[in-house]
Parts: sequence; structure tokens; C-alpha cells
Amino acid sequence: MSASGRRPLLRLTGAATIAALALSGCAGTGSSDDGGESGGGPVETLTFWSNHPGESTAIETELLEAFEAESGIEVNLVTAGASYEEVAQKFNAALSGGELPDVVVASDVTWFNFALNDAITPMDELWSTVDVDSEGYVDSLREDYAFEDQHYALPYARSTPLFYYNKAMWSAAGLPDRGPETWEEWAEWAPKLASANAGIAPMVLPDGSNYLDWYFQGMVWTFDGSYSDEWEMTFTSDETIEAGQFLQDQYEQQHIAISNDANNQFGAGQAAALMQSTGSLKGLTGAAQFEIGTAFLPGPTPGCPTGGAGLAIPERISDERKEAAMELIEFMTNTENTVKFSQETGYMPVQKAAVDDPDMKAYLDQNPNFRTALEQLEVTSSQDYARVLLPGGGARIGAGLDRITIGGEDVETVFEQLGEESQTVYERDIEPKL
Repeated sequence: MSASGRRPLLRLTGAATIAALALSGCAGTGSSDDGGESGGGPVETLTFWSNHPGESTAIETELLEAFEAESGIEVNLVTAGASYEEVAQKFNAALSGGELPDVVVASDVTWFNFALNDAITPMDELWSTVDVDSEGYVDSLREDYAFEDQHYALPYARSTPLFYYNKAMWSAAGLPDRGPETWEEWAEWAPKLASANAGIAPMVLPDGSNYLDWYFQGMVWTFDGSYSDEWEMTFTSDETIEAGQFLQDQYEQQHIAISNDANNQFGAGQAAALMQSTGSLKGLTGAAQFEIGTAFLPGPTPGCPTGGAGLAIPERISDERKEAAMELIEFMTNTENTVKFSQETGYMPVQKAAVDDPDMKAYLDQNPNFRTALEQLEVTSSQDYARVLLPGGGARIGAGLDRITIGGEDVETVFEQLGEESQTVYERDIEPKL
């Protein structure tokens, strides 16, 4: 597929182009259903839709330019949205008649609906065709995209929540230089943090529109609760209600604040602790004017879910384009490049061999906070179906958690409604297709 002698060119399509395409009825600048190139010849261009997770535009551009130099295939890097959900919305619109990308970022809560509706390609045969070493990927991250013995994406910008804390505020409260081992211990520490740091929230969490449902996923597990047991909804179990009550109590006691800009509140020194993605590690470290500590999420384990996004390929593009897209994905996520991407963003390296890479070892020696994120990966679990596999699950749960915290509504009532709504969505949208 090379085009030797042709100068590689990376085209970054921004918001203005996206807006123009929307007005013209297209959702992107990708290929049409027949591949966009007649005659079945070599693929000369690919389109990659991304929201640039972790402010990754620069490193994505660098990696795509390297792919172009190696393969001779031009890549259009399209800003398809500011969030995973916006990318999914644009992709869904393209499925109704717009032009499709060749590679699309698909998050933990968006990929399954597309897989269930045959909108993205099962990858296993492509792995053989393109000679992708699928076993080289971290098992738990690769298997997050498995459904009925097929895989529908490869891990890319993968993360877990991480416990961040302000070491100076910890010291002022007389606390040991570590995170709380359990939520019970956190409840003991929070008043000390509040007393020693007047006017400062002991902890801040993102609100329901910013993935509170993801952070609470780990918390509810530590109470032996869950959102669901596979397709059985468990919002009304005693353990799940207890976890929701704990969250509400911590909010009402002002031990936990809920914010639509939690990163900024913590980074500005207005909160002593933060639960946030590992993908925020580099940005927070660079912005904060204080020393940040990192720790596992409070246990007992497993108290931490996997998260983030993978890379998927649309089903309705030509086989030639699928193979070229698979080559691009393999290149973007190989050991060398996942190490580069991780160091630039804070996301997890997705290859097993990355931990032994000399560049990664040197980086971990210089950035011990990132080592915490890697070590925590050993005690993470894949998320409950009700959040990641039900359409709109994460947003629905997040809105419910806002209701019991900011809104002060009764936990049992809200969780009962969540269970009923989730069951309805399952019976309507999922069960008939299984």
C-alpha cells in the first residue's frame, strides 16, 4: 500500500470543517460505503475520527505523521467532537447517510451499541489478515471490547480512576502520606482535612455529566453492591442502596463536593483530594502549584473500574479500507507508540511489553505517580453492564447520582427508578437482539 516518492500529508480537520459538513448533511470527511476509491486499488487516504482524549492532538498528529511516512497512506485527523459522546453522536448520524470514517474512537460506554447494531467491524479475522498480535495487548483492556466471541475495538486511550491528593493539605491534617485504604477510613480522615484546611473541600468529584457514574462504580463495589449482575439490574440491592446513602451522607456532611469542573477546583487548591482519570495525570501535574500524591482508590478491592476508549472500524466500508484501518490501529497502539502516547497524556500503555520498555522504565523512575496507575491496573475490574452496555447507561446513572447529592432526593426512590428505567431499556433495545 505504499506510495513511495509521494510526500505524506496529515490533514487536521477542525471544528469549522465539522460545522460545514454538518450543514451539508455529512458527518465527517471519511470514505463512502464503497470505500470512496474506485477500482479496488491501493488505499491512499484514511480518515480518523477522534476527540483527542487527554489533550492528545499533538501526539496523535505525531504518530499519524509517522504512519504516513512508513505506509505512504495519508490520514485525515478529524476533530469529531469534544467528548466520547459527541463522537458517538456524529458517528451515529453518519450511519444514517453521511460519509463514514475509517477509524473512530469508541469509549467504554459507546462501542457496544454500535457492535450490537452491526455498525462496527468484528476484528478477529482482520487481526489474522493484517498479522496483529492481539495477545500482546493487556488482557483486561482487550477483553473489554469482547462480545459473543468477537472483539470490536482495540484499546487506545485506556484509563482507570485514580485517587489524587494535595500532600501539603494532607500534612497539615496530620495524615500519613498515602491514600485512604477504605471508604470507612476516608470518612475518618475527611473531618481532619476540613478542620486543618478551612474553607477547602476534603474531596471533590466530577458531577453526573462528567462521569460521576464511573467513579461511583468502584465505590459501590466496595460495599458489595453493583449496578447490575450482567443483565440483571441490582440498583435496589441493600448493598447498592448503602453505597448510595454513603455518597449522599458524605456530600451532606461536606466531606465530598460535586463539581462540573473538579479538575480546576483541585488544581487551584480548593480541594484536598480528587477522584479523576489517569488520563488527567499529566495535565494536573503541570497545572498544580503544589505536590500531588496518587494512590489506589479506596478498597476493599476491587474498587476500581477500567475505562477510557478504544479504536473501532466501521462495518460499511470496503474490505481494503478495513485492512488499511487495521494497520493504522495496530501502528497507533504498538509498544513504542503506546509508550509515547502514555507519557504525553497519562493514559495506560495498552501493550504488555510496555512495562519493560526502556523509555517507560525511565519515565516511571522520574514520575512515580504514573507508576501508581500502572500498579492499580492489577486490581481493576470491567464495569457493570448497566453502565457500559445499556444505551445511555452512564448518563442515566450519572443523572441519578446528581439527584441524590446535589438534589438531595431519597436514595431508595432514585435507585428504584434507575432500576426500572434500565430494565425497560434492556427489554426494549437489547434483549430482542441477543
